[in-house]
Amino acid sequence: MKPKHFILLVIPIVFLNCKSPNIALYVGTYTKGDSEGIYRLDFNTKTGILSNLQLSVATDNPSFLTYSPDRTYMYSTNGTGNGFLSSYKVNNDGSLTILNRVSSEGKGPCHISINNKGTKIAISNYGGGTVSIYPIHTDGSLKEASQVFNHNTNNETSHVHSAQFFKDDLFVADLGRNAIYQYVLNNDAYKLKHEAIVKTTGNPGPRHFALTKDVNYIYVINEYGASITSIKRTENGFELIDEDNTLEPTFKGFNKCADIHLSKDERFLYGSNRGENTIAVFKRDITTGNIERIQNISVHGDWPRNFTIDPTGKFLLVANRNTQNIAVFSIDNTSGKLSFLHDVKVPEPVCLLF
Repeated sequence: MKPKHFILLVIPIVFLNCKSPNIALYVGTYTKGDSEGIYRLDFNTKTGILSNLQLSVATDNPSFLTYSPDRTYMYSTNGTGNGFLSSYKVNNDGSLTILNRVSSEGKGPCHISINNKGTKIAISNYGGGTVSIYPIHTDGSLKEASQVFNHNTNNETSHVHSAQFFKDDLFVADLGRNAIYQYVLNNDAYKLKHEAIVKTTGNPGPRHFALTKDVNYIYVINEYGASITSIKRTENGFELIDEDNTLEPTFKGFNKCADIHLSKDERFLYGSNRGENTIAVFKRDITTGNIERIQNISVHGDWPRNFTIDPTGKFLLVANRNTQNIAVFSIDNTSGKLSFLHDVKVPEPVCLLF
């Protein structure tokens, strides 16, 4: 009897792309109450769900956060006493290890930014009215400040509230002196180029600002004025092109604006109102730079100090300090308008970082 022959069929197994849709969201907080420092959550980029709240590192009042360009290191302001800033190593499990701390060279550090080379950091000191520049060691730790700019004068008290790098330029918003300044890099040192890039009237209180990718337009949210100042770059510098209110006409209560961000495609602009407790949504003309308010939506909480747009551009997340929650909204890609999805409890959130 002849032996039976069996044909072995080799069926290839196709492995589907099982990459998790979850990414890390880090939360800077005030630690006067239940918070212990910087927290981390998992954010699902398909559903917008936040989960798995964990303390990444215990530290005092880490009120503003930023990554190094390669996301290997993180940096925070720490608004205690005279203030300091901290550097951290981002570990594989999402925890943070403190590398070092240095003085912020001014009271009330409230904002931190890093240049695109990952070689310099700028700190805005609200209480001290100074901007401090820090070189970064190759191991991610911070050197002492190499430059400190004091914006106070005999006649005006400075409250520097934010600074952002663009290539070799540094733009600074001074809420106390109602001005946006431009510094330029010269022989590895920054020098003031414009005393104020545009003139302002009254006491609007410029706080934060959003830059278009080419920096042909700058949008400044004014804390006291409940407005957004639109600025255009010209051949000779900059000019003010528009001023728009962030509030519904029917709202007559106390309000302080806080944060501002452009959508990924720069067709929409978003600003936070503390008091009205809304996100104001603006449609942006990409040709003229003009904006038009199209929506004010409740943040489902109180005192929205900071908000962010996730890397996909599909979701907007708001940190509500007083109600200690983070609210998640979906973004309509066509209209730019927001729809509330859900919220999660987090102790005293004041800064969100993807």
